[in-house]
Amino acid sequence: MALMFLNGGAMRGGPLHHLLGGAPLLAETETAPKYRFYSVGGRCPALAPVAHGGAAIAGELYDLDLDLLRDSLLPAEPPELELGVIELADGGSSLAMLLRRPVTSHVPLIDITAQGRWVS
Repeated sequence: MALMFLNGGAMRGGPLHHLLGGAPLLAETETAPKYRFYSVGGRCPALAPVAHGGAAIAGELYDLDLDLLRDSLLPAEPPELELGVIELADGGSSLAMLLRRPVTSHVPLIDITAQGRWVS
């Protein structure tokens, strides 16, 4: 089992939530204020760690089976994202999907950090 911070389509009510296979929601939470938040071509959100100018981003924390993460959730992620580790508001760590660096596509990135959450 692993902690997974979700902030896009796999959250409750999202089109990818079914991929979680009933994994338990542990908390609604935020990241530490160390991230910029982008819309990737209007399709999905992406966290990007920054040294300065970051904000806390809202999301949901799940306890995911690693097999489910490998077989269900990760294959559904777009190529612009990669699995990484983030810092949560309480100082703990969690897996999350981050903007791939360097950016691997020419999809427009729109900074939505001021929103603080994904709104499709």
